[in-house]
Amino acid sequence: MSAFVVDWLNLLIRWAHMIVGIGWIGTSFYFIGLDLSLKKREQMKEGVYGTAWEVHGGGFYHVEKYLVAPPALPSDLIWFKWEAYLTWLTGFLLLTVQYYWNANTFLIDKSILPMLPSQAIVISILSLIGGWVIYDQLCKSIIGRYTPLLAVCLFVLIVGAAYMFTHVYSGRGALIHVGAFIGTIMAVNVFGVIIPNQKKIVASLLKHEKPDPRLGAIGKQRSVHNNYLTLPVLLMMVSNHYPMLSSHPQSWILVAFVLLLGGSIRHFLNRHEAHDPFRKFAWTIPAAAVAFGVLLVMTAPRPVEIDPSLTVSDADVLTLTAKHCAMCHAARPTHDGFDAPPKGVILTSTDQLAAHKEQVMAQAVNGTAMPLGNEHGMTMEDRKRLGAWLQSH
Repeated sequence: MSAFVVDWLNLLIRWAHMIVGIGWIGTSFYFIGLDLSLKKREQMKEGVYGTAWEVHGGGFYHVEKYLVAPPALPSDLIWFKWEAYLTWLTGFLLLTVQYYWNANTFLIDKSILPMLPSQAIVISILSLIGGWVIYDQLCKSIIGRYTPLLAVCLFVLIVGAAYMFTHVYSGRGALIHVGAFIGTIMAVNVFGVIIPNQKKIVASLLKHEKPDPRLGAIGKQRSVHNNYLTLPVLLMMVSNHYPMLSSHPQSWILVAFVLLLGGSIRHFLNRHEAHDPFRKFAWTIPAAAVAFGVLLVMTAPRPVEIDPSLTVSDADVLTLTAKHCAMCHAARPTHDGFDAPPKGVILTSTDQLAAHKEQVMAQAVNGTAMPLGNEHGMTMEDRKRLGAWLQSH
């Protein structure tokens, strides 16, 4: 299949992923915010836990929440599930087109772990399945009864997965898999727990039986987990655009602080929606600031030390870039994965190298984001030679 067709598949699937993902995130944020804003009032229907009054688009809305379920249900009950299902499906299709299809370029880095594309794909699929199984068992175990302990275990699970991914895949491949790992947990929470439990509650009502309140409590627990994981997973999904994250030698540690930062922000917003006294959640501000500070320090540029006496000729640097860069960054790329130079950057002449000096220094000298997958084994000595030439121009 031509790179042109693959590019269009990538674009259309990515667009669809964004559309349904926005829908899922929107409903998650809305319903958690709604749930936290419910208030008990003097006059409420029997079985109602709380109500909320809202205004939007020129209209007023009165929302009621039943602790278990109302005595009867209308035939037009709305289920919020396809947003989650389609987000995961389009995400997996995008993972297939972008990373599985071009495994040697985007997923595998032979300097980290040499393997075949088929091996990389099998590890990917098994890790996504394994992550869900471990998480689900944690929730069902006695640990699931203690929210702080469960939160710590989930944190360790995700950071542990990040550590594994960074020792198996390329920088980009590792962080996108952290996002897929978390996203799979979130999507299967909806598909495997929240919706089935809601269906059981509805079935009980149709039989005029009292629903099991545990079903609603379990669904609520998984829904809250999804809400707190949303901000970190979003950052992981865009991480491949930022070499300061994906090419960091300890990117798995960055994942840990992204989880802390995103979780702190989400908790602040949730407790604000619940109208809690500020003093009860004020700790989230310094917690987020510390996490962000650590991320800033860890990702601060650290230039490679280059011997000032190192001299590299124009011919030598063009030989080097012809081997490691020009297969993609040429007017007509020879790499199977590209039919045009990425971002329009062409690196086949000394003038072009000098014009893109800052980008090349950041991604191929001070960082290892380029070349993708390091297919031809660009060494640190090669990077220093490239850097020496760039610094002299």
